[in-house]
Amino acid sequence: MTRDLLTLLPELILAVGAMAALLIGAFRGGKATKFLSGLIVLVMAAGMYFVLTAPDASAFRGAFVVDGFSRFAKALILLSAALCTMMAQRFFEDEGRVRFELPVLIAFSTLGMLLMVSAASFISLYLGLELQSLALYVLAAFNRDSARSTEAGLKYFVLGALSSGMLLYGISLIYGFTGTTDFAGVAAAVKAAGTGIGLIFGLVFLIAGLAFKLSAVPFHMWAPDVYEGAPTPIVAFFSSAAKVAAFVLFIRTILVPFPQAIHQWQQVVIAVSVLSMALGAVAAIGQNNIKRLMAYSSIGHMGYGLLGLAAGTQLGVQGMLFYLVFYAVTNIGVFVCIQAMRRDGEAVETIADLAGLARTRPKMAFALAALMLSLAGLPPLAGIFAKVYVFLAAVEAHLYIPALLGFLASCMGAYYYLRIVKVMYFDEPARPFEGVMGAGMGTILALSGLFTILYVFMPAPLLYAAGTAAQSLFR
Repeated sequence: MTRDLLTLLPELILAVGAMAALLIGAFRGGKATKFLSGLIVLVMAAGMYFVLTAPDASAFRGAFVVDGFSRFAKALILLSAALCTMMAQRFFEDEGRVRFELPVLIAFSTLGMLLMVSAASFISLYLGLELQSLALYVLAAFNRDSARSTEAGLKYFVLGALSSGMLLYGISLIYGFTGTTDFAGVAAAVKAAGTGIGLIFGLVFLIAGLAFKLSAVPFHMWAPDVYEGAPTPIVAFFSSAAKVAAFVLFIRTILVPFPQAIHQWQQVVIAVSVLSMALGAVAAIGQNNIKRLMAYSSIGHMGYGLLGLAAGTQLGVQGMLFYLVFYAVTNIGVFVCIQAMRRDGEAVETIADLAGLARTRPKMAFALAALMLSLAGLPPLAGIFAKVYVFLAAVEAHLYIPALLGFLASCMGAYYYLRIVKVMYFDEPARPFEGVMGAGMGTILALSGLFTILYVFMPAPLLYAAGTAAQSLFR
């Protein structure tokens, strides 16, 4: 038991820190929010240290595993969650609605994500997934004085409950036809007996439940409304840490138990990938709200990432992991810029509000332009490398048509990213945004922009780390 607890030491540190923060907040109220945000960030930093130094191990009879794959994912999740916690503290201070529950909910949601990515059993997978989801439901509706935020939380809750039901139904079918919920046991059963029609149905329901968490087509309907209605730093948390956790869970849950069923699940993943890339490329073109635009952008990028999974190879997983790093870092930078869009004490969110930003706030405009061009996949920014890696994996796996469709979708999607750059640099200036971004938010934006611009000069370390993580999954 002691060995098992030591294996989950990062999760235990985060759990204890979150419960301590909850108790402090219950006694001191909103006055302690800034302190609690700092405390949670420090706890996450401590958790990251133990994540990176942890040896390979398993706990609770193989229900949880620690390997290079989980370490890579956990480090990225903790980094994203810490940055979003800092963003949220600044945002609600500006809004004048500081509540101590915010960093606590982010911490508990992050704890669920860490448990998810280490899950090696469908039972432990579901426990981590629900711990994450319950906190995310509340976070989506955190601004309870706003009708849009309340609507976003309710939609996410209702559709999330539906996806959880589909996921559980798929797990029950898989258990019924294999006799086990352990990933290794399922893989052995599939190898011995093959995939019958019942197991295929279970696999389809499983993929459907996981695709909802990614907001992949056709399970994307919640994303635009939640992105528009939820507070900006919460949306940043959804689009970075939550998406990374869901994607990593998707990879492990498909590749580890079902390596012998690749021809069955590959078709479903390819269909979801192509539809997501197509919708993301087309639906965002007519958007005027920048947060809704980022929601459709997210749907498209999930499609590109799934193309790497469809390959079913180590190169595909390596490309996906790098894609997740690029996507999380870039999105956090974009949402820092969106958070800084304020006039008359209120947040503004339309693309037209960015008009002439290059003349009123040139540094912010330059960083946002670099991030948008990277999301579009234009060289020599980091985004082009992320897309090339997954396209190469798809081509190597002979998925020529999906790769070609992905390339065409990327070309089409570049339009709405370039449109934002055009509005900032060539339109007549709108009224300047009020206030200053602050040292913390400025640092986050600067680091995000520097990663995007300078990655071309040092691509090897991150690519090596992603390759090592992917290799651990295929041992």
